[in-house]
Amino acid sequence: MRARNGVLKLLGLCLLAGVLLAGMMFPVIGSLGLVSNRASDTVDSISADLVTTDPPLISTITDKDGTAIAYLYDQYRVLVPPDKIAATMKAALVSVEDRRFYEHQGVDWRGTIRAGLTNQFSGAVTQGASTLTQQYVKNYLVHVVARNNQVEQQKAQEQTIARKAREARIALQLERKLGKDEILARYLNVVPFGSTIYGIAAASQAYFNTTPEALTVPQAAMLAGMVNSPSALNPEVFPEKALERRNQVIDKMVENDKLSRDAAEAAKKEPLGLANPVRTPPNGCVGAGPENGFFCSYVVAYLERNGFSLEQLKNGGYTIQTTLDRTITSQAKAAAEGQVGKDTEGIANAMAIVRPGRDKHEVVALVANRDYGLKADQFQTTYDLPSGVENKFGAGSVYKVFTAAAAMEKGMGIENNMATPNSHVSRVFKGGGEKCPSTGEPGTRWYCLGNATSNYPPQMTLQTALQTSPNTGFVILEEQLGLDPVVDMAARLGMRETMATNIAGTRPDPKAKDKSLRISQTEFYKSNGGNASFTLSPAPVSTLELANVAATVMSGGVWCPPTPIIKVLDRNGEGVPVNEAPCEQVVAEGLANGLATGMSKDDQGAGTAALAARNAKWARPMLGKTGTTEDYKSAAFIGATPDYAASVQTFNDGTNPRGICVNGGPPRLCRDGDIYGGTVPARTWFDTMTKVHEGLPVRELPPVEDRYRKGGKEIQIPEVVGKQVNDATRILEEAGYKVTTSNRNSEQAKGTVVSQTPRGSALRGTVVTLLVSTGYVPPPQPADPTAQPPPAEPPPSGRPGDPPQITIPTEPSGR
Repeated sequence: MRARNGVLKLLGLCLLAGVLLAGMMFPVIGSLGLVSNRASDTVDSISADLVTTDPPLISTITDKDGTAIAYLYDQYRVLVPPDKIAATMKAALVSVEDRRFYEHQGVDWRGTIRAGLTNQFSGAVTQGASTLTQQYVKNYLVHVVARNNQVEQQKAQEQTIARKAREARIALQLERKLGKDEILARYLNVVPFGSTIYGIAAASQAYFNTTPEALTVPQAAMLAGMVNSPSALNPEVFPEKALERRNQVIDKMVENDKLSRDAAEAAKKEPLGLANPVRTPPNGCVGAGPENGFFCSYVVAYLERNGFSLEQLKNGGYTIQTTLDRTITSQAKAAAEGQVGKDTEGIANAMAIVRPGRDKHEVVALVANRDYGLKADQFQTTYDLPSGVENKFGAGSVYKVFTAAAAMEKGMGIENNMATPNSHVSRVFKGGGEKCPSTGEPGTRWYCLGNATSNYPPQMTLQTALQTSPNTGFVILEEQLGLDPVVDMAARLGMRETMATNIAGTRPDPKAKDKSLRISQTEFYKSNGGNASFTLSPAPVSTLELANVAATVMSGGVWCPPTPIIKVLDRNGEGVPVNEAPCEQVVAEGLANGLATGMSKDDQGAGTAALAARNAKWARPMLGKTGTTEDYKSAAFIGATPDYAASVQTFNDGTNPRGICVNGGPPRLCRDGDIYGGTVPARTWFDTMTKVHEGLPVRELPPVEDRYRKGGKEIQIPEVVGKQVNDATRILEEAGYKVTTSNRNSEQAKGTVVSQTPRGSALRGTVVTLLVSTGYVPPPQPADPTAQPPPAEPPPSGRPGDPPQITIPTEPSGR
């Protein structure tokens, strides 16, 4: 019986050796019928991928000066070339893993036969005999190709003859395409060294705070010993096992004539010498810290909206240089916390700063009194307070800017008078409270309201109205204009993400029971029977978009997306295009300049922000506007100079929203509330901007054309954004305009007009450019360096101490 078993084992071994040999020699001598053509193609494909495909790399987000602020990764890995890896590291690895590495051609035949004999007669797999080249193949398949697929990972590691044969064949192919040092470097760049640490560069930095080319013998030996069991030999968790394994590797180096006995004994006496602590880069925007985390979060969200996936960002090895100005960020952060302490229950104070421009609107700072982070008990948050639509209670009278702009586009000048009675009952708009007259329809009332005080004259210029903020005057303007142009103006000037959300500040949900949650704010205000409360902004608002509105006005009416990006480079240092929306001339330059001057008195005289400006000793020309919402649950201020535009919103961010009180003590939640846009928001703005402008030359506002000072009539360009391109072209041409079109990668339906420039008013015969959606956003690709570029208030006055308005907007303002 024993003899028969021995014969069977020998026959099995012969069969095993034959299969392995045939499989391994296939690339050299051709197919022997053991593998189908499809299998052969698969092997060739994997072999090609191993030569041409790079493994996942860590992406780095930097500030404007190129200093890193955050890292994104699934695998902490930094690639290094062969000549940047110490000879000690290569010697240690070869000695312990594949001492005949420089002799074989990818498969160690002697080792394979020896391992086959041992495994066959022992009845178990006790020796693998895989060369470093074969191990590289396996590690590549496990940690690169199948890194997100556990089933495929298991297949790449299963102990079968088929897997071994495939691995060996690929190794033979690689050895014909790559040199030994290149294979060794690729192996060391791929293998894990514990936790999220992959590759020799990351391991050298994490464990020893050094680089691969500076590794000593003890350090290299420890890392070489870890490669097959990184968890079991983790030196932080199992230091004794790691030390024992390290010394075994050093002995192997002596056996392999890579190290003298004396040097080995000296090396074995060295302690592990781990870095204290062993550290990997903080992963994600929390790693950007409490001050820069909000900006980092916006960068990631912005890139995701413009074609990058989060997986690409975490594995692509990008260098993302942003527009973040750390000095301005620190100044804004200090001002936000100075007005509202970070541990203030239920009150957020958020600020966004944007640099105006006609070809780009760069975001330079996004801050809040809250720290960015995961420790809620320390009042940290990862909600995008400065950039997201996070103020759920509105910006108050700031939205009167949109009514003023729409009126100016229809022919009004900033010196034209407007009616400002102490109270007003709208016979156009519905939605008033119990004190408002009935419309005659069941359960409906007209919209009625009053000014904050009875001190307003019966009429005033548009410029004075923007300075002192009467409610009645702007609702009367809405009646004259109709709501559509006012609502559209808000989106045109910059409130695009805001107006695309519903009145809860989230994406419209087609399945929601409440109709108002199924539609955007734009649809809500246009289709809700004409709700005049829009000009008093009771719905959710983005602080960043408010700042960008000010930037658009200060940029001669040119809207650009508020970008946080200077450039994106791929792992090879080549530029990667970002699918950013193009800038648009959204209102006439003269209108924008007139509006800037119209808003230039808020910091002076009876202006709603005058007290805050005086206390800050502000003396520069600027535009500004305050706002306060009903029930005092939020307040806002926007302002701009030719150098910087910024907005501040102070609002409830807790689960039990109430009014905000600021008089008689620090800001706090209270029953009635007394905050105004001219208090905390304006103070935060002026505190920051006085420091930001220090040393900058004083720049005047642009001059105002008579048309926008005295008033006049202009030809209006039809608004065609959102229409199909054929319909849009017909409408414009019938109105007397010329049309050109260009494709724009967008997720909107194919053929939809996603942008037009100019918008608003222009003479007939003007060329209107339409950007038309392709219906998809392709993944980002590195730029071809040889390619040629393609052708071308307080309600309403905002003054501290003013009482609330007589009647209230009726739109919901809760979260």
